[in-house]
Formats: sequence, C-alpha cells, structure tokens
Amino acid sequence: MNAVDRCSETTRDWVCEAVRVIEADANRSADTHLLRFPLPADWGVDLYLKDESTHPTGSLKHRLARSLFLYAICNGWVTRGTPVIEASSGSTAVSEAYFAQLLGLPFIAVVPRSTSRAKIELIERQGGRCHFVDRADAIYDESRRLAHELGGHFMDQFTHAERATDWRGNNNIAESIFEQLALEPHPVPEWIVVGAGTGGTSATIGRYIRYRRLRTRLAVVDPERSVFFAAWRDQAPELTATGGSRIEGIGRPRVEPSFVGQVIDRMIKVPDAASIATIRHVEHVLGRRVGGSTGTNLWGAFQIVAELVAAGQRGSVVTLLCDGGERYAHTYYDDEWVAGEGIDLAPCHHVLDRFLDSAEWVADPVGAGRAG
Repeated sequence: MNAVDRCSETTRDWVCEAVRVIEADANRSADTHLLRFPLPADWGVDLYLKDESTHPTGSLKHRLARSLFLYAICNGWVTRGTPVIEASSGSTAVSEAYFAQLLGLPFIAVVPRSTSRAKIELIERQGGRCHFVDRADAIYDESRRLAHELGGHFMDQFTHAERATDWRGNNNIAESIFEQLALEPHPVPEWIVVGAGTGGTSATIGRYIRYRRLRTRLAVVDPERSVFFAAWRDQAPELTATGGSRIEGIGRPRVEPSFVGQVIDRMIKVPDAASIATIRHVEHVLGRRVGGSTGTNLWGAFQIVAELVAAGQRGSVVTLLCDGGERYAHTYYDDEWVAGEGIDLAPCHHVLDRFLDSAEWVADPVGAGRAG
C-alpha cells in the first residue's frame, strides 16, 4: 500500500461545520465592554476595566475555551463524538462544557472531590459531568488516563493556553483593548494589568504589545499561595508552592507551561485580604459585585495609578473584570467565610480609602517586583 487516507469526507465535513458553529457563536456575541473606572479628573490618569463577565459563560475563560476548541479541532485532535476532558473545577470547565454542548460532544471535568456543589452545578448546567479525584494534584494524570481510556482528548488548558490564541490579532483580547481605546485621551496605555492562571492571557497581551511595537508595559498580579511571582523574580521555573490559591481563576502551585515570563515587565504580589477587600470596596463604585481575581487586578492597577500620579505622569491603565461576583456570595462576600479563613480586611480597606481619596499608596510594597 502506497497511500493511506485517514480523513474521510464525513470527518472533514464535521470539522468544517464545527468551526462554523464556534465562529457563528462568536459572531452572535458583541465584544465585551471597556468600562471607565471613575477617578478624579485632576489625577490625569484614566483607568479602564475590560468587562469579560458579559461572555455567554460569564468569564474571561470563555475566550480561552473557544480558542482551545478551535485549536484542538484544527489539529485533528477533536472530531465527531470525541470525548473532551479537562482538569478544572472552575470557569474554564464551565466554558469548555458550553462549547462541547454546542458541538454535541461529551465533556468531563476532572475535579477534586472537595469541589463545592455550586461549582459542580455550573458545569452540569452547561451539559458537562464531573469525574472526582481524592487529591487535587491528581487531576492532570487522571485526565490523561481518562482520555486514553475513552479514546478522548485531554484539552490541557495549562499547556495549550498560550499557543491556542493567535497573539498577533484575530480579535484576541489585546487587539480588542487597543481598538476600544482608539478614541480615548490616552489610546496607548502606560500599563495593562492582568493575573495569571494558565498564563495564556498575559502571554497573548505581552506578545501583541511587542508585535505592534507599542510602548505599553505589562504587569502581572499574583495572589498568595501562588508560585508565579517567586519563580519570575528568581528566574527559577522549577519552584513550586504548597496548597492552592484562594483567589479562583488565578495563581498556581507550579509554573505552568503556558506562563511566558519573558513578556512580563513587572509582577506584583497581592495578599488575599487585599483582593477581597478591593472587591467589597469597589462594589458601590461599580454598582455591582465582581470576582476575587478582579480584586487582585484592581489592587495592582491602583498601585500603578498612584505611582503615575505621584510622578506627575498622565496616561491610562487597563485591567480586566474577569467575572461577576454572584458565584462568590458564600465565600469572598461572606463575613463568616472570611473570618474562618483568618483574613483581616481592615488594613487593606484603609489603604483603599487613602488611595481613592488622595491617590496616595501607603501599603507595604512587598512583592512589588521589577519594572522593565
């Protein structure tokens, strides 16, 4: 036999239709809003929030899930009937379940047995099911085993996030931010501030900035119990941390393959108390509740705004509103939960009061990182 045909016409038809369905879903969805965070005009600095909570699945991870499915389909890894497996109990699993259901594919999220019933219900509401493991660090190996056993595909967000998105443009989040800033007083921001979970968003934005020859700098905020900051600071990607991040969606105990530290200009370590105090503090400013990772982003963005004001520098700063706060009513917005975690919010509230009143930043600058 001199030739082997591994792609039937029906398989190729399914691939074409799957891509069309995903692209049609994106076409039906308007781009997410770029909101202005109200700051005094005489500060000379504008702060913007890219509101990713308005995606159909309610979070920034909707973009990632779309890109991961397109990447897997166009690589030939996912086709008609392929079971899709992911190691996630959070927003990524919810968003991937949505796209799997859109394509008529079975979706399984491998999650720790300790995962809350509320999270499980969010995944199941999108047509997915959960497969439980006893230890959180077993989700990766179990996902690979399950994919092999079922003849499915392990999506592996932590490996493929940085390569699944076209960082040069094609309606990625970076291109969207700069297009929406085009008519603003400072259309090229001084800083963009994001968190890192997979590392895919920071990699996309950092690459895009360089590709477009922009002078914008990229700051990445990192919560407690996450290893990204220490590994980046010490240039030691082999470092690990114990436990898991309390700020859902960002922070990891290991440096994930999608984390590209070379495109980051600065990292800021943010205490969990600061993240939680910030979302509570700005609830009345924004007129809505937001998730913990948005609090981490805003704490870092506020610090940078204060530095720009202190230096007499005018310009703009952009960060992300990653998801809504409805999912966190029983954690970050619950006083009993906060007390049970041993978190004291009062010192961080004082920092925020001082900043919003006078643009002064008086927090201990631990973990401020380096600028380049």
